[in-house]
Amino acid sequence: MDAFILLCSLAVLLAVGVPVAYAVGLSAIAGALWIDLPLEALMIQMTNGVNKFSLLAIPFFILAGAIMAEGGIARRLVSFAYIFVGFVRGGLSLVNIVASTFFGAISGSSVADTASIGSVMVPEMEKKGYPRDYAASVTASGSVQAILIPPSHNAVIYSLAAGGTVSIAALFVAGILPGLLLCTSLMVMCVGFAHKRGYPKGEAIPFREALKICLDTLWGLMTVVIIMGGIMSGVFTATESAAIACLWSFFVTMFIYRDYKWSELPNLMYRTIKTVTIVMILIGFAACFGAVMTYMQLPMRITEFFTAISQNKYVILMCINVMLLVLGTLMDMAPLILILTPVLLPVTNALGIDPVHFGMIMMVNLGIGLITPPVGSVLFVASAVSKQKIEAVVKAMMPFYCVLFMVLLLVTYIPAISLWLPHLFGLMG
Repeated sequence: MDAFILLCSLAVLLAVGVPVAYAVGLSAIAGALWIDLPLEALMIQMTNGVNKFSLLAIPFFILAGAIMAEGGIARRLVSFAYIFVGFVRGGLSLVNIVASTFFGAISGSSVADTASIGSVMVPEMEKKGYPRDYAASVTASGSVQAILIPPSHNAVIYSLAAGGTVSIAALFVAGILPGLLLCTSLMVMCVGFAHKRGYPKGEAIPFREALKICLDTLWGLMTVVIIMGGIMSGVFTATESAAIACLWSFFVTMFIYRDYKWSELPNLMYRTIKTVTIVMILIGFAACFGAVMTYMQLPMRITEFFTAISQNKYVILMCINVMLLVLGTLMDMAPLILILTPVLLPVTNALGIDPVHFGMIMMVNLGIGLITPPVGSVLFVASAVSKQKIEAVVKAMMPFYCVLFMVLLLVTYIPAISLWLPHLFGLMG
């Protein structure tokens, strides 16, 4: 009955349109009152939930991504990607995916990726004869890489939700191969579509012009080198790398590219603070929710439930995947990570599944949710950028869902895809 009160109150609040963060907080209060847990205990949990040094990585990465996104890096990354893949048949769709890979390694946000790359690529693809709904689906599916490739904001949130027991650096490095696997799979499919549908070839860029584009883009790509190079070499932590990347992004945008006006900086800071505030409120309330679940022994009950279904970890992983895919279509990614990680991590730990590996499974699952109706935020952004109805974009997305599901199965059942690089760089015990 305890779990019913907690989960039912959350479902009702979400159903009536209460914002997710407040729905999580109010349902935690309802659960606490039901089990006679003092509300002072919830306040302590909320304070402890946001009083973590590692959380500073989130505002710094968000600000760095926002500065680079609005400072002209998207256009430069598209030109840079065109050098390598733009000349093949269907090259613009490949440029879209490769540019999303690079941009995701700077922004760490699928929504920012879709908005920035989509605003450049969708009109360009339409001009060359690609259907707008197809261009939108390429943009949306390609942006899922931003969740996997470092610096993923959601990897930081997962580490926090796991109680700080999972290294952010290990999660960042673990996301590289799954992200590249997704990139390669989407590119192979787009090449197949290009030959089948007769999409045009691009023109090869002359060497001198290509060199100029590379040198221009190199300033922005140094952000990736700073983040990953610093973390993997052990020079600084993920939080410190976020702060340094933020300073570098500001320097490149304002003094090298100079495409952004100083007068627009206050608005950018305001939007960033607003986003960070929402995230921090959610994290604080989720800490309360998790504490109430623990007092109710909900994680232990969930573990017993799954182990009662089967003792085979592959069967249980399939059940977890199905559950995450369904929930991912109904709620945004960050709250699901915060709510479900404390519940599901004991289950996977009992099965002997590495927490870093499970983090990647969760990222891919919930990333698919971001481009799936009815609540897929990235899907709505792609629809807005392409000026296409949601129904048309979803219809064009169907083959892309198949590729994403294939990648999900590979990441789920081949742990080495996620764990090989962290082991190689000595980031796991």
